[in-house]
Amino acid sequence: MSRLPPRPLLSWKEDGTPVDERVGDVYFSRHDGLEEARTVFMKGCGLPQRWEGRDRFTIGELGFGTGLNFLAVWQTWRQTRQPGQWLHFVSFEGYPLDAEDAAKALSAWPALADLSEKLIAKWPQRARGVQRLVWPDEALTLTLHTGEISETLPRAQLKADAWFLDGFSPAKNNAMWSEELWPLIHERCREGSQLGTFTVAGAVRRGLSEAGFEVEKAPGFGFKRERLEVRFSGEAAGKPDIYGLRSPEAAPRKVRIIGAGIAGACAARILADRGLDIEVFDASDGPASHASGNPLALVMPRLDAGDTVQARLLIDAYLAARAFYRGRPGVTETNVTQRPKDAREEERFSKLLADPPLGLENLEAIRGGGLLHKNALILEPAALIPALLYGIEVRYSAQADLADLDHAIPTILATGFGTGDLLAWLGLVGRKGQVEYVSSPVDAPPSALASGHYALANGTTRLWGATFEPYEAEPLEPSQSARSENMEALNRLDPYWRQDARSRDIESRAGVRATTPDRLPLIGAVPDVEQAKTVFEGVRHGQTIDADAPLVPGLYLSGGMGSRGFTWAPWAGEILAAQLLSEPAPASIDALAAVSPMRQILRDLKRGRS
Repeated sequence: MSRLPPRPLLSWKEDGTPVDERVGDVYFSRHDGLEEARTVFMKGCGLPQRWEGRDRFTIGELGFGTGLNFLAVWQTWRQTRQPGQWLHFVSFEGYPLDAEDAAKALSAWPALADLSEKLIAKWPQRARGVQRLVWPDEALTLTLHTGEISETLPRAQLKADAWFLDGFSPAKNNAMWSEELWPLIHERCREGSQLGTFTVAGAVRRGLSEAGFEVEKAPGFGFKRERLEVRFSGEAAGKPDIYGLRSPEAAPRKVRIIGAGIAGACAARILADRGLDIEVFDASDGPASHASGNPLALVMPRLDAGDTVQARLLIDAYLAARAFYRGRPGVTETNVTQRPKDAREEERFSKLLADPPLGLENLEAIRGGGLLHKNALILEPAALIPALLYGIEVRYSAQADLADLDHAIPTILATGFGTGDLLAWLGLVGRKGQVEYVSSPVDAPPSALASGHYALANGTTRLWGATFEPYEAEPLEPSQSARSENMEALNRLDPYWRQDARSRDIESRAGVRATTPDRLPLIGAVPDVEQAKTVFEGVRHGQTIDADAPLVPGLYLSGGMGSRGFTWAPWAGEILAAQLLSEPAPASIDALAAVSPMRQILRDLKRGRS
């Protein structure tokens, strides 16, 4: 199976209706697709009445297609929502459309033009995995799971208040109507959930009934005489929360964040946009005083040749960072030319290009060997981070003692390497990273080179580095040896840049990156380490323990991001928002487990460590 999700085999009828020739079916009713969405799905699920008075409401959908159902919901949401409400729309798609084709299909409804334009401007990238789009001014999120439904639905973490079952005809697209899906839908329903669908096929009715749903026929739309209205009954079976992914019983109104670097600033912005009261503490006298404070930062993907959970979550995080930062102060788009640093990396690039995880709009080969990463970002932290914290209460030169904090207010630790002083069991390892930078009289367009190290140009600023040295808590000062390493790397990247840099006054800056043994970040609830060791002691002896992870009340982490803090931080902020507010997760369950702090304890137990 290709790592890129397949495109539909698209054709167009004379009236402009799109058809997927792969299954021989239309994307929406030729009678009136918009009115069908309102009747079959919204009316069938009791909307908009059912979201009245609800702080948060979640809709799940099988089959995103052109996004028409989403826009129909958005239009009504815009007309009816009240202050403080949020709507989450989660959809599953195996054959995603390109933005241009979606725009063509949606042009049939001028009344939706404004919303269509907003959606197309953020249209999801062609990649397997999970992408979340956020419109804070509309109090709306769209989370799209792309891939085969048999893989994506079991890995999705959500509880929906309504479900739209809108795959192509069951007779033509069996995978989207498989009886194996209905128990998975049942597990992902909240009490009182309703489902709507256009089909009354016997196999679908029986499958839903056997899964525990109440199924009724209702008058159909257009040429269809009948449709189904389905109600969730009973309780969804709970599963052990081994990795501590559960949400608090009540959504908080206030959240405390310790750390005003990029991890803290992203979490603060995302939660503040959700309407929460945010308070940020930082021991320094200003934002981004530590590892986040370089003059420039680069956001580019780390692409693995294998299609693993880790490889996919790296792509999810990169795309989330691009979507979050774009259009903010201190953010500039650029392409990155990446050359292999050695023969091993050259082989990895070759395998990667043979089966790429991103389409040509984001990635292509370059002559002479290497990768061209399109639409990457150069960031100016001094402009970006204050903009993220704008309007949020921030207390600088303020120490926050965990023992003295009110645990009724959730606290997020975004303290970088300092987290190890608070939670030593995490086993964080410090890595010193030094960069060099100069100011040039030449105002250059944004550009980026990478090959192990990287070099950036943005306006009059040139920056290159970075080292990745062991750090043992010695005084943090730039070193001549690190400068020499960076100068040699710059010469390999571009001898002209090095020659020009030597004629300027070079400055250096060093910071400490917090890294984990598996090089993945720590995102989520903090476990009670002693209780967790007791509960999961059997893991040390090869046993499977089905139990909830014991958690420290109200304590969460966003850290361990190594040299990719600017890439991980927006994704981490959305994961924390989802966990705190009982929202659909912006990542697969596998990915959430891979970055959960609880994984550290389970890993050590499996390896027999104390």
